[in-house]
Amino acid sequence: MTAAVSPSLYFTRIHHARSAPVRHAFEYRSYSWFFDLDNPPRLPLPLRPFGYFRAEDHLEGPHTGLRDRVEAYLARHGVDGAGRRITALMNARALGYVFDPLTVFWCRDADHRLRCVIAEVHNTYGERHAYLLRTDSAGRAEVDKQFYVSPFNAVDGHYALHLPEPADTLSLRIALLRARQPPFHAAVTGERLPVTPWTVLRAQSRAPLSPWLTAARIRRQGITLWARGIPVVPRPSPTHSYARTNS
Repeated sequence: MTAAVSPSLYFTRIHHARSAPVRHAFEYRSYSWFFDLDNPPRLPLPLRPFGYFRAEDHLEGPHTGLRDRVEAYLARHGVDGAGRRITALMNARALGYVFDPLTVFWCRDADHRLRCVIAEVHNTYGERHAYLLRTDSAGRAEVDKQFYVSPFNAVDGHYALHLPEPADTLSLRIALLRARQPPFHAAVTGERLPVTPWTVLRAQSRAPLSPWLTAARIRRQGITLWARGIPVVPRPSPTHSYARTNS
């Protein structure tokens, strides 16, 4: 087994754009954590309340560890992830709360080749849904939309995703494609930094209490769209999604 990847922070820019039924775009600064599941970030005690992780915030099952949950998810889809390298890009909890619109896991095989990608989408209703993706050599994949994310987008169409594993830079892109409608675009880009007390403090100054701030920003954008007259799509009863808590 190769050495575990060192944890990193990415100072990010998050961009969303839609062109129908109204034109609306926004961009904001944030940060994300990238790490090997066998080598998660361990912050000094005074900083720990601003960046820690709980397995219960991701995927499904009774397993107590995040690797256990990822391996169980892979096994349900016929993929052996036991002992394989798995890296993750996600948000951490801050003062007891987490909101992570998109969590991505890159899963390798015994020969260290990328086997598959898990893209886990979270909505503001406390639900989440994971997609197993077989990406090509450029990190691209397509999948049917199966989960209610926004009250302004129905559960239809399909996603075109570009999810290469981060290196010195991060560049993730998602387009929601639907019949007779222009696509909705989202992108996350950023630059890698080591996890140190100084970079964690810089991240806090860049996006204070990031999970709280992200959730507030999404709700503010929703109010803006509603005020502009975009019809609300009723939320269906959850079928493929599963709830999480912030307790």
